Amino acid sequence: MNNRRKIVVIGASNVGSAVANKIADFQLATEVVLIDLNEDKAWGEAKDSSHATSCIYSTNIKFHLGDYEDCKDANIIVITAGPSIRPGETPDRLKLAGTNAKIMSSVMGEIVKRTKEAMIIMITNPLDVATYVVSTQFDYPRNLILGTGTMLETYRFRRILADKYQVDPKNINGYVLGEHGNAAFVAWSTTGCAGFPIDDLDEYFHRTEKLSHEAVEQELVQVAYDVINKKGFTNTGIAMAACRFIKSVLYDEHTILPCSAVLEGEYGIKDVALSIPRMVCADGIMRSFEVHLTDDELEKMHKAAQSVRSALDGAGIK
Repeated sequence: MNNRRKIVVIGASNVGSAVANKIADFQLATEVVLIDLNEDKAWGEAKDSSHATSCIYSTNIKFHLGDYEDCKDANIIVITAGPSIRPGETPDRLKLAGTNAKIMSSVMGEIVKRTKEAMIIMITNPLDVATYVVSTQFDYPRNLILGTGTMLETYRFRRILADKYQVDPKNINGYVLGEHGNAAFVAWSTTGCAGFPIDDLDEYFHRTEKLSHEAVEQELVQVAYDVINKKGFTNTGIAMAACRFIKSVLYDEHTILPCSAVLEGEYGIKDVALSIPRMVCADGIMRSFEVHLTDDELEKMHKAAQSVRSALDGAGIK
């Protein structure tokens, strides 16, 4: 790993500031640049974080307000810019498609003037729409564009199962795939615990109440909006997901994680970005895996594609 690691975070509100601080927590950079239309907010977040790193951490991380010129020599660019669903609003990220597609076009237009070598990690919602826009509307290497996708849903899913069985969530394997949003689905056929098949967990853990797949899936979708309505926003979980991808790139891990990118015929789907398992390394997305799904799961994958494509069509994006 190079000694110098520069990460640019575009958008310094709740999510962007959380990403910057988690980067510091895990000492993933030597320099973190915050860019935001509200320069006072970005300056304040950068200064606050710099104080923390100078007082606590062994690594002196340089935090500062920046602009798009900082993208020239960035290793990684994290895009969080754009409005999000707020408390009380209709819980559908796809309603943001038109607004945030325009914002992504503006942001990406500035980036490509400065670099085509930085890894770009997308967080802006609707995530799959935003990822598709930056991947297809600009001459930028697609392997270097990665949407956090259903990584957060996968984290949530594993926590839900872990809580039900009172086990370390790191022992839970399995993916949530498809759209980052209401059309996300649990790929139960990929799920288990420490090598135990999912259908045997009730027996192994001596549960008298049979696990309800439907209840887990409903909780998975609802919990994000519960957090938004009670806390006002979500930021910590997605910041951790972003840092997981950052670490995979910086350490050239060749790790397999669910993330969003444009499908090139997997499951017979094209012209949308969705989450499937992908190998991530220093060169970005190295390969995608068309894991075997049941007929029901395959149907849900196609419904997710229809959902995202409908949002793209509504925003006038080909």
